[in-house]
Amino acid sequence: VQKAHDLSTTDFLLNIIPATFSGAFVTGDLLQVLFLAILTGFSITFLGPTGVPVLKAVDAVSRIFFGMMGVIVKFAPLGALGAMAFTVGSFGLASLQKLLALMAAFYLTSGAFVIVVLGSIGMLCGFSIFRFLLYIKDELLLVLGTSSSETALPSLMDKMRRLGCSRSTVGLVIPTGYSFNLDGTNIYMTMAAVFLAQATNTPLDFRHQIGLLLVAMLTSKGSSGVTGAGFVTLAATLAAVPSIPIQSLALLLGIDRFMSECRALTNLVGNGVATLVISRWEGEISGEKLRDQLNMENISRTQTAPTDPLS
Repeated sequence: VQKAHDLSTTDFLLNIIPATFSGAFVTGDLLQVLFLAILTGFSITFLGPTGVPVLKAVDAVSRIFFGMMGVIVKFAPLGALGAMAFTVGSFGLASLQKLLALMAAFYLTSGAFVIVVLGSIGMLCGFSIFRFLLYIKDELLLVLGTSSSETALPSLMDKMRRLGCSRSTVGLVIPTGYSFNLDGTNIYMTMAAVFLAQATNTPLDFRHQIGLLLVAMLTSKGSSGVTGAGFVTLAATLAAVPSIPIQSLALLLGIDRFMSECRALTNLVGNGVATLVISRWEGEISGEKLRDQLNMENISRTQTAPTDPLS
């Protein structure tokens, strides 16, 4: 930790460039790996059709690693059980109160973000955030049950098109947003990092907070929409900026499942609102038409709801 605090901004930026190509993977420095990945991606793009075989090979290798991660994740509940047992056994039941306080603060912050921030954006674009939430309630329930915003991707895209958004806008904004517009994940990473810093008594001055925020913004891009991706992204961020001991992540492992649901719900709503905003900016739909469409859809769904045949 002391080494991380003694690292200057210049040294931090220079440390992103690895000494050798394989050195980044040997040391496990995430920023160096990202640096090489970006360079490799640009190089494959410049190759054009010649780079297609390389791209297919990289895709095949990535599928292998995702398969390995899928097997490891199946044992995550055992790890969460052990981490929670260790926390309670070492620090007593008082530690659970702090974790519950973190969960409550995260849910309240995410709710305030949706209602205040996204709600204000919706008002400027001519629609009510509450009517929009009612419109996508089926997708919200699906995400709540699976803790993954990716499960609702097809139905969300279909509903956005039914509101009047063009196929090109929906096809660009929503899939891209699942990697680059993760509002819930960003809120979680910020609050979790501050919580871990306080729990480990790690002092963070303004420079380290800004550095942690910038690295978090970088590592969260490309984050998958599957369950637990936010926790993995947080681990990668702490590994890249070791101001906070990465071992402290064990404190959050036991409650990550509950926080994952809130992350996924916030991500879903944020991507839906972003699609409507872009459609309004592009002039694809007017504010009045959008309000009428939301009202008609909600009324139609209420009238077509199944009724009791015995009534």
